[in-house]
Amino acid sequence: MNKIKSSLPIFIFLFILVIGCSQKSTPDDLPRIGIAGIAIESSTFSPAVSEIDAFKVSRGEEVFNLYPFFSPDSANRKRAVWLPALYARALPGGAVTRETYESLVTEMLDSLRKNAPYDGLFFDIHGAMSVVGLDDPEGDLIMRIREVIGTETVISTSMDLHGSVSPRLAKHTDLITCYRLAPHEDAMESKKRTVDNLLERLEKGLGKPAYKAWVAVPILLPGEKTSTRIDPAKSLYAKVAPAADQEGVTDAGIWIGYAWADEPRNQAYVMVTGDDGELVKKTAGDLAKSFWDVRHKFDFIAPTASLEESLDKAVSSDKRPYIISDMGDNPTAGGAGDVTWTLNEILMRPEFKSEDGPSLIYASIPGPEFIEKAVTAGVGGMVEGYAGAKVDARFSPPVFLSGKVTSIVHGDQHAVSEVVVKVGSVSVIVTKKRKPYHLESDFTRLGLDPRQTDVVVVKIGYLVPELYDMRGDWIMALTPGGVDQDLERMEFKRINRPMFPFDREMPDPDLSPKLIPLSHEN
Repeated sequence: MNKIKSSLPIFIFLFILVIGCSQKSTPDDLPRIGIAGIAIESSTFSPAVSEIDAFKVSRGEEVFNLYPFFSPDSANRKRAVWLPALYARALPGGAVTRETYESLVTEMLDSLRKNAPYDGLFFDIHGAMSVVGLDDPEGDLIMRIREVIGTETVISTSMDLHGSVSPRLAKHTDLITCYRLAPHEDAMESKKRTVDNLLERLEKGLGKPAYKAWVAVPILLPGEKTSTRIDPAKSLYAKVAPAADQEGVTDAGIWIGYAWADEPRNQAYVMVTGDDGELVKKTAGDLAKSFWDVRHKFDFIAPTASLEESLDKAVSSDKRPYIISDMGDNPTAGGAGDVTWTLNEILMRPEFKSEDGPSLIYASIPGPEFIEKAVTAGVGGMVEGYAGAKVDARFSPPVFLSGKVTSIVHGDQHAVSEVVVKVGSVSVIVTKKRKPYHLESDFTRLGLDPRQTDVVVVKIGYLVPELYDMRGDWIMALTPGGVDQDLERMEFKRINRPMFPFDREMPDPDLSPKLIPLSHEN
């Protein structure tokens, strides 16, 4: 009897252990969720095209490395059987060639087909991809994915707020979200929200939200006028999180749209999803009206001027570094990145012709042949040759550079090879492939000290956080290129009209939300 009593605690422990283990989720109990997407922002006003070598393609398990919330020990990783297919991302650039698009899509669909069926799909896109000869590529892509995974699978779509939500994309997605900050400091937070929304719907057996309210807002503005650092965008986007947190609403988003693609879908959008139909519609309508009501208040986030005026201000300023955004050829918005107009103008300025002139860093200009000459000359050697204007020579011919090589660095994931050549008081960064310069380390690894430089010129629009924090002062130069900020002088032929700001006196549009059919409905 005593032996039996002494064994009871052990039996109880083993019983609890067995019950506990039986209640843990097993792979058979967990939802099966795929991961796929293609992300690029493409200017149709640039002569550049984006081919397969422009994309970093991640396949299978490699995809997890792109998302911190999918680390091996993360909670999200354990909540589903994740089946990554293919994710391709590129720097913004020109329109994607049809061959490149079809190659990526074919491989993605083949991979998705192998691991079917799916309960859900995390669909990660930018929303502003242009493909030669194909309108609304993301709408085309999600339709072709549906043909493989079926209409019952719940698709949760993550987007950049500079993307466009076409009716076709809205129809075939079930959940949708986008960034709420520009610059996009919340990018990974937004992607995680996309995944969390999907997991919650699947785990609770809720399935697709019952309602999707969509509003096309006839506004087309560049990101440099709609940054959430300042009003009105700051106050406008502050309304999104409270709208999404309402009981009966799953998520809400405002898409600014992409300004440098001449396609019918390109404009602003509002979309709200949830299970309370009246609240979903009202929320979408309120957000759309809030956007329309402040349309006249949008302006550039920083002072703007011609390049000549910008350089005058920079040279006379006692603040360093004085950063000038060379906006027209901004590769982070889709510019070719090799327009030489600004650099040619700088090198013609008399104050920069001698070594003891104001120090200026120019970042950057592609020139693979110039790189070869610089490498041959070596650090400290003299080099001369041409760079830039191989892709976009509409505004200025290749720039002639003659000076001393001060740095040679290889191995950057974008630039591949970089050299710095000192021409007078100007340190010109020449790259083998185009590269945006965002970080202080982008300069210091080349032996440059931007904080102690009088003027830093970067091919960018609004300053990303690290450049913004580094600035002594800054200005945005209205320069030419494939992402010219003066939209009203560009030849739009296919966007919907009337459209603000092209038609400033247009009557108030109908901003009544439209309920989009669910993905399995006709």
